[in-house]
Amino acid sequence: MKSKIDRRFDPISAADLLLDIAQEKSVENLLQKLVRRAMERPHIVCYQIWLVDKGDLCSVCPQKPLRLIAGGWKSFLDSGESVQHFNGPNTRMPLGVGLVGKVVATGQQLVLKRLNGRQGYLAELGLPEQERIRGFQGSPIMFKGEVLGVMASFVSEDTPDVALPWGRIFADHIGAAIANARAFKEIRRLKAQLEQQNTYLQEEVVEAKAFGDLVGQSAALRQVISQIDLVAPTEASVLILGETGTGKDLVAHEIHRRSQRKDKPLVRVNCASIPRELFESEFFGHVKGAFTGAIKDRPGRFETADGGTLFLDEIGEVSVEMQGKLLRVLQEKHYERVGDDQTRDADVRVIAATNRDLKKEVAAGRFREDLYYRLHVFPIYVTTLKDRKDDIPLLAKHFVDLSVKGLRCPKPRLTQAGVAKLQNYDWPGNVRELRNVIERAVILARGGPLLFDLPVTDSTAPSALSTPRPATKSGVEFLTEAEMQRRERENLIAVLERSGWKIKGVNGAAELLGVKATTLLARMKKMGIMRPGK
Repeated sequence: MKSKIDRRFDPISAADLLLDIAQEKSVENLLQKLVRRAMERPHIVCYQIWLVDKGDLCSVCPQKPLRLIAGGWKSFLDSGESVQHFNGPNTRMPLGVGLVGKVVATGQQLVLKRLNGRQGYLAELGLPEQERIRGFQGSPIMFKGEVLGVMASFVSEDTPDVALPWGRIFADHIGAAIANARAFKEIRRLKAQLEQQNTYLQEEVVEAKAFGDLVGQSAALRQVISQIDLVAPTEASVLILGETGTGKDLVAHEIHRRSQRKDKPLVRVNCASIPRELFESEFFGHVKGAFTGAIKDRPGRFETADGGTLFLDEIGEVSVEMQGKLLRVLQEKHYERVGDDQTRDADVRVIAATNRDLKKEVAAGRFREDLYYRLHVFPIYVTTLKDRKDDIPLLAKHFVDLSVKGLRCPKPRLTQAGVAKLQNYDWPGNVRELRNVIERAVILARGGPLLFDLPVTDSTAPSALSTPRPATKSGVEFLTEAEMQRRERENLIAVLERSGWKIKGVNGAAELLGVKATTLLARMKKMGIMRPGK
């Protein structure tokens, strides 16, 4: 009798297996080792590991969270022996149904003997009824009072009573190992997500420096801010419209900052920079081996922005084919990584921006109409800098401070003449161009007055000292060469008298004119202008 018991149960082998379990850090490797070691026992016909996987419910079997993760069986009907993983249509089961389901429902070990006359149990799990299966042992896999799954064995001989407690011991160790492995996996996922978020946030810091904050007091800007205040607390999708360089990124930042998702990440996606073949991977992520070059699992932008805001910049650059895939996620709030069948929730708020006229794009067939209306729930139009020139003095001062801090340059003086010159320019590049012009001027100023080298535009204001002349047929006024020289001399003398004939320094004539002191002195010498009394 002793030899028969030893053949069915070996305490030394069981202890060795427990030590092996403690060394495993991967759930997959752990389960494969358990199946392999179990199937080495001659009396085990079928060995299965079922896990409760509530977070991975498929659309076909939403009420069957009990999933067969790994298993093996060997047939006594022939001399062949096989070990396999079950991935067929019968790999899910409702809780409380069948032998395995009852173990999960009760959380208690279930041992059955003399099953020869009750072959219905075999058909239940897809096993041939001709197999010589005599007993069943199911032990709940538990961790901290929670049932994680079931370790089930079908044997050709009744399990001895001395071996029954070991089933529960194994199940408890497996439960702890699975919980630890899942915890490590979650830590790795969160670490990867944090790294992705940090990368995106660093990109956002660089972008934000190019625009500063929402600065200004114009009526146009106040209108934008009032719209932000209205839509930010809601979960509505927002479409930000405006020319390139107007600060659409900042509007998206403000909406996120004033929303209920402000403590979660804001992830920006430059849709124009994503290649078509990488669109799904970039947005939804991929699993290892999904395609050539996928050497590890990678979360996508939707997963990185989980709980926060996803800012789709340049949405008009997305191809029509990819627009359909994006629309499906926005409507269903679900997605799958490339190469994975696990469905994930898309808990994100979407803000999109474009400098294109999407209505014309829809009419031309380059943008899906259904996606347009899905995004166009609350449109915000950001006006050009040309239409909010009242904000230029505040923006200029703000950008000077940013440039001085970022470039570590001496702080220059922003003169009234310089501000007037900025306001007389049309700014086709909008706020971005203003930022770049000021940064260049700060570098050249070396702590002196800021001088702006801007092209003359049609909006440049005429001199206050000029007198209207008869217009030509084209409506353009003109002055003769002699009149221009006389007006220039009169203007120069008026500035000198205004400054008390002070040439250099703060409120000097050179600063008021927006030229260098050496240039002013050269002009005075050329025109023969001298201070009275000298």
